[in-house]
Amino acid sequence: MFSKLNIYQNLTFMQKSSFRIYLAVVLAMVFWSLSFIWYKEVFEFYKPITLVVGRLTISSIFLFLATGLMRKLTPVNPVDVKYFLLLAFFEPFLYFVGESFGMTMVSSTLAAVIVSTIPLFSPLGEFYIYKTRVTLMNFLGIVVSVVGVGMVIFHRGFGELEANPVGIALMFLAVVAALGYSLTLRKLTAKYNVFTIITYQNTLAILYFLPFFFIFEFKHFVSVGVTMKSVMPLVKLGIFASTFAFLLFTYSVKHLGVTKANSFANAIPVLTAIFAYFLLGEVLTLTKMLGIGIVVLGLFLSQVPKEHARKVFAFIPVGLITLARLKKKE
Repeated sequence: MFSKLNIYQNLTFMQKSSFRIYLAVVLAMVFWSLSFIWYKEVFEFYKPITLVVGRLTISSIFLFLATGLMRKLTPVNPVDVKYFLLLAFFEPFLYFVGESFGMTMVSSTLAAVIVSTIPLFSPLGEFYIYKTRVTLMNFLGIVVSVVGVGMVIFHRGFGELEANPVGIALMFLAVVAALGYSLTLRKLTAKYNVFTIITYQNTLAILYFLPFFFIFEFKHFVSVGVTMKSVMPLVKLGIFASTFAFLLFTYSVKHLGVTKANSFANAIPVLTAIFAYFLLGEVLTLTKMLGIGIVVLGLFLSQVPKEHARKVFAFIPVGLITLARLKKKE
């Protein structure tokens, strides 16, 4: 009787623990998806650099307070300062330059689709820097997802772009910056906890942005002023997208592993498209929805283990036939 009770208690604890883990990763994806909506809300008042400085300042203050209370902030070895500077340069600085300015020229859905391809290109960067092997499924996933992005961009036809080409290029600059960030981050994760890394990188990024803020946008910021309506989207970006989302995702990676946790990122373009439809009134055509689906398929393909590749290749013709039929009905 005692052993049965122990088994039941252990199973109940495991179920609750699993629920917390999956709830954490789902919430992280929801926050990151909503960030593309909050961008549009901020742009009603402030310009891109102001948005980033405000977002990072709120996040840094919150992180310093939280890490101080939890005693998680550790000093940086002088040898690693250059890596922290490079880390902050790639992301948030270069990444937010691409994402923030790009978001002024493209829809929330398209931006989310492009950003969701970041995990696809990571194997290429790792191969170049660390000589990590790129599998056939990695390559196939990249090709398929690029096709899907193309469908979202040209959903009105190949003669018409969904957005300004400069905006699309800026969003892909964010993708490249995120790749550089992940490769640099690999050098620091073995020495420092995630709270220390994120706190310092966000603080350093503010220093990168401040000169541009004072030169180009300070007068505009003063003329607009600070109101509850203008600040609330910044608070949501700083607390939920720049802080909680990352911490929740890191918690899920610890328990699920990198591959399983990253697979949830496939939901970001889908969630953003849904949020943008209801909150921003963005139009969802059948071609755009198919394109989002193909991007998600490519992301899944890039994570398929080698031993399951044959089953995937057997399924692809069926999927393509189904897509062709749906396209004819459009």
